[in-house]
Amino acid sequence: MNQPPGFLAHYEGDSVAVAVGDVAAGPAQCGYLRGPDAVDLEVLQDIPLGHKVALVDIKKGEDVREYGARTAVASADIRKGEYVHVHNVRSARWQNSTA
Repeated sequence: MNQPPGFLAHYEGDSVAVAVGDVAAGPAQCGYLRGPDAVDLEVLQDIPLGHKVALVDIKKGEDVREYGARTAVASADIRKGEYVHVHNVRSARWQNSTA
Protein backbone atom coordinates (compact mmCIF):
# COMPACT_ATOMS: atom_id res chain seq x y z
CA MET A 1 0.00 0.00 0.00
CA ASN A 2 1.34 3.41 -0.94
CA GLN A 3 -1.13 5.30 1.22
CA PRO A 4 -3.23 4.44 4.27
CA PRO A 5 -6.52 2.72 3.39
CA GLY A 6 -9.77 4.67 3.51
CA PHE A 7 -11.60 1.72 5.05
CA LEU A 8 -10.82 -1.08 7.47
CA ALA A 9 -12.42 -4.53 7.58
CA HIS A 10 -11.70 -7.06 10.28
CA TYR A 11 -11.89 -10.38 8.45
CA GLU A 12 -11.73 -11.59 4.89
CA GLY A 13 -15.36 -12.39 4.05
CA ASP A 14 -16.79 -9.33 5.83
CA SER A 15 -19.32 -7.64 3.56
CA VAL A 16 -18.76 -4.13 4.97
CA ALA A 17 -15.81 -2.04 6.13
CA VAL A 18 -15.58 1.08 8.30
CA ALA A 19 -14.30 4.45 7.07
CA VAL A 20 -11.17 5.48 9.00
CA GLY A 21 -11.73 9.10 7.92
CA ASP A 22 -14.16 10.98 5.70
CA VAL A 23 -13.95 9.25 2.30
CA ALA A 24 -15.08 10.97 -0.90
CA ALA A 25 -16.76 9.07 -3.71
CA GLY A 26 -14.19 7.60 -6.07
CA PRO A 27 -11.30 5.15 -5.82
CA ALA A 28 -10.28 3.98 -2.34
CA GLN A 29 -8.56 1.08 -0.63
CA CYS A 30 -9.78 -1.20 2.12
CA GLY A 31 -7.29 -2.75 4.51
CA TYR A 32 -7.89 -5.86 6.60
CA LEU A 33 -6.87 -6.82 10.10
CA ARG A 34 -7.08 -10.50 9.09
CA GLY A 35 -7.12 -11.04 5.38
CA PRO A 36 -5.52 -9.61 2.26
CA ASP A 37 -3.25 -6.57 2.67
CA ALA A 38 -5.71 -4.34 0.80
CA VAL A 39 -8.32 -4.35 -1.93
CA ASP A 40 -9.25 -1.55 -4.30
CA LEU A 41 -12.80 -0.23 -4.17
CA GLU A 42 -14.84 2.31 -6.14
CA VAL A 43 -16.84 4.26 -3.53
CA LEU A 44 -20.23 5.38 -4.90
CA GLN A 45 -21.11 8.07 -2.31
CA ASP A 46 -19.19 10.17 0.19
CA ILE A 47 -18.90 8.20 3.43
CA PRO A 48 -18.22 9.91 6.77
CA LEU A 49 -15.73 8.73 9.39
CA GLY A 50 -16.96 5.67 11.26
CA HIS A 51 -19.64 4.76 8.72
CA LYS A 52 -19.65 1.71 6.47
CA VAL A 53 -19.18 0.82 2.81
CA ALA A 54 -20.30 -2.37 1.08
CA LEU A 55 -17.38 -4.54 -0.06
CA VAL A 56 -19.68 -6.79 -2.11
CA ASP A 57 -23.17 -6.61 -3.60
CA ILE A 58 -25.71 -7.46 -0.89
CA LYS A 59 -29.28 -8.40 -1.82
CA LYS A 60 -32.29 -7.37 0.23
CA GLY A 61 -32.79 -9.92 3.02
CA GLU A 62 -29.18 -11.13 2.99
CA ASP A 63 -26.97 -11.05 6.06
CA VAL A 64 -24.43 -8.26 6.46
CA ARG A 65 -21.16 -9.55 7.93
CA GLU A 66 -18.77 -7.45 9.99
CA TYR A 67 -16.14 -8.57 12.54
CA GLY A 68 -16.48 -12.04 10.98
CA ALA A 69 -20.07 -12.29 12.22
CA ARG A 70 -23.64 -11.55 11.11
CA THR A 71 -24.43 -8.04 12.36
CA ALA A 72 -27.31 -6.86 10.19
CA VAL A 73 -29.78 -7.77 7.46
CA ALA A 74 -30.07 -5.73 4.26
CA SER A 75 -33.43 -3.94 4.05
CA ALA A 76 -32.71 -2.98 0.42
CA ASP A 77 -30.36 -4.11 -2.32
CA ILE A 78 -26.89 -2.62 -1.69
CA ARG A 79 -24.26 -2.31 -4.40
CA LYS A 80 -20.55 -2.80 -3.84
CA GLY A 81 -19.09 0.60 -2.94
CA GLU A 82 -22.39 1.96 -1.61
CA TYR A 83 -22.88 3.69 1.73
CA VAL A 84 -24.29 1.22 4.29
CA HIS A 85 -26.32 2.74 7.11
CA VAL A 86 -29.80 2.71 8.68
CA HIS A 87 -31.48 3.47 5.33
CA ASN A 88 -30.50 0.08 3.88
CA VAL A 89 -29.78 -2.28 6.82
CA ARG A 90 -31.49 -3.38 9.99
CA SER A 91 -29.65 -4.69 13.01
CA ALA A 92 -29.68 -8.48 13.18
CA ARG A 93 -30.16 -8.18 16.91
CA TRP A 94 -33.49 -6.38 16.54
CA GLN A 95 -34.71 -7.80 13.21
CA ASN A 96 -37.84 -9.37 14.74
CA SER A 97 -38.95 -6.24 16.58
CA THR A 98 -41.76 -4.04 15.25
CA ALA A 99 -40.04 -0.75 16.09
